[in-house]
Amino acid sequence: MTEPAETYSDTLLGFTIPGRDARGKAVRLEGAVDTILAAHSYPSAIKHLLAEALVLASLIGGLLKDASGQLTMQAQTEGGVVRLLVCDYRDGALRGYVDFDPERLAELGANPSLFALFGKGYLAITFDMADGKGRYQGIVPLEGESLAEACEAYFAQSEQVPTLIRVAVRAGRGGCIAGGLLVQHLPDGEEGRERLHARLDHPEWEHVAVLAGSTRHDELTDPGLSLEALVWRLFHEESEVRIQPGPHLARGCRCSIAHYEQVIARFPEADRADMRDDAGKILVDCAFCSKVFEIEA
Repeated sequence: MTEPAETYSDTLLGFTIPGRDARGKAVRLEGAVDTILAAHSYPSAIKHLLAEALVLASLIGGLLKDASGQLTMQAQTEGGVVRLLVCDYRDGALRGYVDFDPERLAELGANPSLFALFGKGYLAITFDMADGKGRYQGIVPLEGESLAEACEAYFAQSEQVPTLIRVAVRAGRGGCIAGGLLVQHLPDGEEGRERLHARLDHPEWEHVAVLAGSTRHDELTDPGLSLEALVWRLFHEESEVRIQPGPHLARGCRCSIAHYEQVIARFPEADRADMRDDAGKILVDCAFCSKVFEIEA
């Protein structure tokens, strides 16, 4: 009997290249992305968009140093076909949801562009730091050919860190596989020296960007290829590459009756009375997991 091939999906991998002042993240999603997409009857164009967003949320969220921190990515527009796209990541737990106009989407054809979906939209990336250390947010226009390009613009404009991102999505009868690679040039924080992240043409970064840019879509979506093997293929000629295994990735909707009871308790009694149905219950619909929670009076 033939042993089943080992798969390397729903994993996040970190790595650094000390000799080039670079760091990176690689991710591949399979079961996690299928579970999130299954919460709603999304058409193929929206499935592809959300899968790409979930990869980006994993890559960027994986940069958080503390596991209890959270990354939220929100793409929004006024009057666009996609009204709202939101994903968040916390310690391997992923959520995602898209609100869109199905009739207008059907008019766009099979492979609508980012501009066709959002028009003049914007992308907001928010980091909620652990232990009450605060929150910071960057907002950039939704420009370019993909969400990945918009995220590259975020790092260039909001953090001034040279960043290359590659994302691939493959869908078929067996489900969806999505993968991605993020590589950055580390800033130099020593006083009295030029900050490396202010130089997009730094030779060390140009070298790393060329190697990382050779990543193929089929490599990112091959469940039989480990992320370690992918990183080794890209950077095997470097003097040292340090691997940092990350958490297993899964859908992590954090909704619960207890959570909603706490939220609703903050409203005045008159408002809570208006929320109740004829049976005296308050029904709360979670867009992330498509479940309805009954809150007792």
